[in-house]
Amino acid sequence: MTTLLFFGSMLIFSVFLGYGFGVLTGLVVTACTRGDPVRAEEKSISLLRSWLSPEQAELWDSHKHFCVVGSDTGVRYRIRYGTAMNVEELDSSGKTIAQLCFAPQGRLVVGDVLLAQKIALETMEREALAAANRQVYRATSPDGGLPGHERAVRSV
Repeated sequence: MTTLLFFGSMLIFSVFLGYGFGVLTGLVVTACTRGDPVRAEEKSISLLRSWLSPEQAELWDSHKHFCVVGSDTGVRYRIRYGTAMNVEELDSSGKTIAQLCFAPQGRLVVGDVLLAQKIALETMEREALAAANRQVYRATSPDGGLPGHERAVRSV
């Protein structure tokens, strides 16, 4: 099983780096096309977990998100369970300052999308940010508004 996960990890990693945001292929996508979406989801989450550090795995198990540090800027990002607008850029205090939306092409299960986002931010952050839709957050009033209340402002 470990060999299988390692092979799948290397396949996804090499395909992802080779084609940027191209279509990821591998074991999980194959299971999905065979009509077993539940099994495909389980396998994709298992593969994702094998790539997480102990700290990331702890966050994933407790909150279904994990944090990564961008390879080019050193910015922290929180990647939440999901496939759209699920990446948050964090400030130094851990507060969300922007939401990002980027994903590989193709019909992929959630775990594969999360793994691709993790690898992209940790190895090719600038390219990921260039492809991302970005929604910036700011305080609701000039004096800071109510604590913890933000509203989205579409960046240009």
